[in-house]
Amino acid sequence: MTNTGSHFLRGPRIDPRAITGRETVADLIDGAFLAYNAGRLREAGRLFTERMLAEDGTVGMSITGALTPAGLGMSTVIPLIEAGFVDWIVSTGANLYHDAHFALGFAMHTGRPNVDDVTLREEGVVRIYDIFFDYRVLLRTDAFVRQVSARPEFQRTMSTAEYHYLLGGYLRERERALGLSRKSLLTVAHDYEVPIYTSSPGDSSIGMNVAELALAGYQLRYDVSADVNETSAIVLDAKRSGGTSSVLIVGGGSPKNFVLQTEPQIQEVLGIDEKGHDYYLQITDARPDTGGLSGATPAEAVSWGKVDPERLPDAVVAYTDSTIGLPLLAAYALAKVPPRTPKRLYARRGELMARLRAAYQEAKAFRDERAQSSKLPGEG
Repeated sequence: MTNTGSHFLRGPRIDPRAITGRETVADLIDGAFLAYNAGRLREAGRLFTERMLAEDGTVGMSITGALTPAGLGMSTVIPLIEAGFVDWIVSTGANLYHDAHFALGFAMHTGRPNVDDVTLREEGVVRIYDIFFDYRVLLRTDAFVRQVSARPEFQRTMSTAEYHYLLGGYLRERERALGLSRKSLLTVAHDYEVPIYTSSPGDSSIGMNVAELALAGYQLRYDVSADVNETSAIVLDAKRSGGTSSVLIVGGGSPKNFVLQTEPQIQEVLGIDEKGHDYYLQITDARPDTGGLSGATPAEAVSWGKVDPERLPDAVVAYTDSTIGLPLLAAYALAKVPPRTPKRLYARRGELMARLRAAYQEAKAFRDERAQSSKLPGEG
């Protein structure tokens, strides 16, 4: 039996205009990305522009995969930061290390994936799939990282956000000396005070060089507990100030979990009453049934307290290559939304941590009082 009154038939009719070649990216996504993962990317664009980028919305971004050597730091992430569309970041250390090559004036080249790697090794060429660069780029970037990290202001324990902020300042000086501009994600994040965290700081060439300095007797150490608490403080403040907390997840892996675990840290560990992130947007080509999606579809994330269950219908996962999906999403957002005022969260870390500490102490006192009142007479 045909039921023409079904609520399932209330969606817009599929009746697109013919493509002319004169469309903007936003026109193309709105007009032709109607189903399958193109449809999910359209939903992602609308979620990002219509809800996540509200003036009172705080957006955390996670970055995995070798995106910066492919130029996506310059082409995509930097414009998002400059527009005030990304407020804090969790990245693999590798993306930040390869990002530094550009600030130092070193070249990355397009190549081919089907070449003989033994020959490349013999010729001193390093390959990241279809990206080629001189092996000496690694050695010279290593030397720069060690030289900077050995300076007096680095000789203490600090969060990875503080380390990256200081490193970004020195990369900015090198860019200016070389006459470069807008080359480094770390430099732009420094200027806009966007804190960048690395969830596994030892898992990159930056961490390897810091480890070498430790052997040489230098005092620089990463404070991973500070990273956990600072990111949680950012999220708690976003929610308690009457705004929203959103996550823009590019790929998966450790950075994805780190940006999401802020809510379980707040609720489960610190005992502070919260509900989870408001908006969840992910671009990935992984699958949950093989374990490659890092154990968290939006629905599964609800069970951990990572996502507010009342906001689950708004969550979007676009199953596509992030090197395709992210530039399209950025172009769509930049065409649709005027720049926001940068939140400059790096400079507010002390203030945000004080608020987190106060909320934790209040929650802990409440738990201790309840535990004491529930004891039977005679119990200690």
